[in-house]
Amino acid sequence: MAFSFPAFSYIIALIVDAFLIFFSIFHVIAFDELKTDYKNPIDQCNSLNPLVLPEYLLHLFINILFLLSGEWFSLLVNVPLILYHIHRYRTRPVMSGPGLYDPTSIMNADVLTVCQREGWIKLAFYLLSFFLYLYGMIVVLIAA
Repeated sequence: MAFSFPAFSYIIALIVDAFLIFFSIFHVIAFDELKTDYKNPIDQCNSLNPLVLPEYLLHLFINILFLLSGEWFSLLVNVPLILYHIHRYRTRPVMSGPGLYDPTSIMNADVLTVCQREGWIKLAFYLLSFFLYLYGMIVVLIAA
């Protein structure tokens, strides 16, 4: 068993993915609070918008590690979500600061449903990715 750069990449990916899972859980809870009127949209958007860029950058960081370590399968699994993040951020509403969520349109039923669905899908993706990274780390450590 040798400790190599791919093993290091998977360990970092597991740690970062745990943070991404927490971001997704927070996202799902936040939109559920909006749907049930527990919080007002301005406060909710002010708490969600600062988390958008860190989520995207953390996800991009682990994929750069996979690229540098030559873990092509893990990278290819993540490429669709990276492309979605790029598309989502490029087509965001016009706002004064960074983020995706506009308080004036977030209470629209269609937008709220899409945001909730997006949160659940990301949560499922990050959970499956966690187990993929765990499996990849074990394979890399045994093969070396």
